Parts: sequence; structure tokens; C-alpha cells
Amino acid sequence: MGSRQVSHWQGRRITVAGLGVSGVSAARALARLGAEVTVVDGGSGDAHRARAAELADEGVAVRLGDAETLPEGTDLVVTSPGWKPSSPLFAAAAAAGVDVVGDVEIAWRLRGPDAPPWLAVTGTNGKTTTTRMLASILAAAGLRTAAIGNIGTPIVDVVTGGEPYDVLAVELSSYQLHWAPSLRAHSAAVLNLAPDHLDWHGSMEAYAADKGRIYEGNTVACVYNAADKATEDLVREADVVEGCRAVGFTLGTPGPSQLGVVEGILVDRAFVEQRHRQAQELAEVSDVRPPAPHNIANALAAAALARAFGVPAQAVRDGLRAFSPDPHRIDHVADVDGVAYVDDSKATNTHAAQASLAAYDPIVWIAGGLAKGATFDELVAQSAGRLRGAVLIGADRALVREALARHAPDVPVVDLDRTDTGAMAAAVAEAARLARPGDTVLLAPACASMDMFTNYTERGEAFAEAVRTLADERG
Repeated sequence: MGSRQVSHWQGRRITVAGLGVSGVSAARALARLGAEVTVVDGGSGDAHRARAAELADEGVAVRLGDAETLPEGTDLVVTSPGWKPSSPLFAAAAAAGVDVVGDVEIAWRLRGPDAPPWLAVTGTNGKTTTTRMLASILAAAGLRTAAIGNIGTPIVDVVTGGEPYDVLAVELSSYQLHWAPSLRAHSAAVLNLAPDHLDWHGSMEAYAADKGRIYEGNTVACVYNAADKATEDLVREADVVEGCRAVGFTLGTPGPSQLGVVEGILVDRAFVEQRHRQAQELAEVSDVRPPAPHNIANALAAAALARAFGVPAQAVRDGLRAFSPDPHRIDHVADVDGVAYVDDSKATNTHAAQASLAAYDPIVWIAGGLAKGATFDELVAQSAGRLRGAVLIGADRALVREALARHAPDVPVVDLDRTDTGAMAAAVAEAARLARPGDTVLLAPACASMDMFTNYTERGEAFAEAVRTLADERG
């Protein structure tokens, strides 16, 4: 860390909101640079106190049990991504004329003079998969890279860690983008836009605007989804460096300045010399796992960002072949009595669930959880013809049940009024009863998991465990 950076932060009074992974990471980095850091968190349990004690040993003050009052003398607030803009702490900061930024903004400000460029990815769904695909492609080209941001190692730790990367693949949530006004990526992609986190952002317009921040100041390419006009609109509205291009991706035949699919081949008509007459073959659809339509779109977006960075076509193919999808993302668990059981616990909103439901037919659908302000009419109306039955779990299952009654009244529905640890096993048993050979039992909840589980991973593991138990019983 250079002396200029140290002097910039020396003695500054910084309040970090949140004692989670990103908050702790930012607090440690800023304290090492000489800032006077206070972390505030509304919790006060054993885990909070243990973390506070560790930070105290590193010279970071921690205030537990009060997340609303701004510590005296604060000249910058650094927030963890999940804190809502309406939080009282931020209202107090605004009243005092104090800026609020996030961990991504801090990471961007802490980059050294030889910092690697960022290839950035956002969207309602597919961010993690696309970012990891991108990192795999970059690595296949022999570049030193890492997938960071909303996944893996905290972004501040990577930026300040001293590892000599050539380029970084950065996943950014709408929360993170909201708090990162200075971010300027080399190239960026918005994969799709659908209502999500509206309880946090306040409106679809505010949510879209935060996603669109990822394009600000791009230098080479703004990658958008040709099937989702809202993403192209964000490109049109962005203030980019002169010469930066709009590059679309499509599951159909690509036009000039697009990547797309021709007869089972992923092709590039954007980063070739004669793009009006030529296309560059990149990979086969079969190189993408799983080859579901939405995942092909993810691969095209990752390829577009990699090509914007100058990666050769062969590295796109090799990187996609080397990529392994995340657990709980269209994860085939087992076949039992001719029925496939698929875990897509990561489908935590309606847009993700729609992509999942579109990949199978017929389906016994396990859905429900925390709706986060979402409605389910459009999802059910689009998927009704594929449904053999539905099993509903979780706090907001009534919203799904009512949408099924309106748009799929002939589909049998089992409403499980349970939130205990055995509820998932009961859901799998009910789904097995409804399913016939050739069907797919699909966990694609279209809801968050925190009403019943720690996170979507635990929910998916409960589903997989219940399926394995069923297989043993039927075996």
C-alpha cells in the first residue's frame, strides 16, 4: 500500500455499517491505513461479541446494539451491501453532510496505480454463473484472474492483497452498485432485468437505475441482452468513454455487433474485423453446462466480456468446457422411479424460477418462501402448461397458491403449512406422490429462503438429502 494512500486515510473517522464479512473486511483495511474506524451493528449476540473482540485487538472500535445513531465526528460511512438506503443511520449521515459508500467503492478507491481492469457483471439472475464462466475463460487464455465481488473473497481483501492480477471478473449486485459512484469498469454486462429487491430499492425504476450504474465510464464494451430491451435502454442512457461499443447477445442468429447461436454454435459478430460479413465460431452449445437456454445466454455474455478484453476464440471454448456450475443451480440430484429430481434452490426470485421452469416439461414444482415483495401471476401464467402439480412451502406460499388458482386452476396443489426442519422432506414426499415417470420434480422456489433456512444453500441441501432418502426407501 503506497504512502499516498496511507496519508489519504490517516486519521479519518470512518463508520462501517454492519459486522458481516464485507464490513469486517473494509474495517480492517481502513484501520491498517491509519483511519479511526468504528463498526456499528444492531446485533449483540455471542457471534457479534466474538467478532467485535477480534476487531478490538486490531484497533477497530465496535458499537453493538445500536445501528441507528451516527458516531460523533464521522466523516465517511461505509455500508455493507444489504443495508437499506432508508436506514436511520444514513438519514443521520445525510443530515450531517456525510457521504455513504459501499465496500465496492472503497475497493475501487484503494486500487493501486498498476491495478488490473475490471470486467463487471450484474443482472437479476445469472450473475454468479456468468462471472465464474468469465473467470474460467480468462484463465484459459493464460491470464491471472479471479472471480470476485458479490462472490468469494471480499472485494477489498482482493484489491489490497498484493496479488498481481491481469484482470478481474467482478460480480456486482444492485445493492453494491447503489453505493459505488466512482466505479468505472473496462467493460460490463447487464444480463437481464426483472422485479427483485423492490422492498430495498423502493421501485423498479430505482432498481434499474442502480443496475445501469455498471455501464458508467465503460471504455470498450457495454454488453446487453438483445431479448431484454430494458438492458439496451440502460446502455443508451449510460455516459461512456468515446469509442465504447454496445454489444448484444442473443439466443438467435446474431446481427453485427452481437454474439449469438447458429446451428448449435456460439458465434461472435462483434469482435471480428468484418463484422458485417463474418462471424467467428467460439464454442458449441454442448460445451456449456447445463445447456439450458438461460445458461447459453450466460455463456454468451461471459464470452462477450472476454472478447472485449481481447481473449482468443479458443480460450472461450476451453474456458466454458472447464467450467463447473455452482451447486443448487439446476443441479440434477437423482432419478427415482423414472422421475428426475432437480435442485434449483438458487432460483430465489420469479425471473430465475421462470428460466428454470422453461427447461423442463412436465414438472411437479416445489415453490414458496419469502416473496420479497414479488408477485407470481406472470410466472404461473407462463408456466401453467408445464405443471403436473405444485407443492408449496414457506411464509409467503399463499401468494403462489393464489396465482395458481387464477392461472392454473386444474393443477393439483399441496399447501404445506409447515416451517420446521422436516418440511422439505414432506414436500419431496408429496411431490413424489404427484409425479409420474418422465416428470421432473423441480425445486425452484421463486422466493428467498430465510423464513425456513439459513440461506438457499441449506435449502438445496435439505432437498437433496430428502431425495437421497427417498431413493434409499424406494431402492
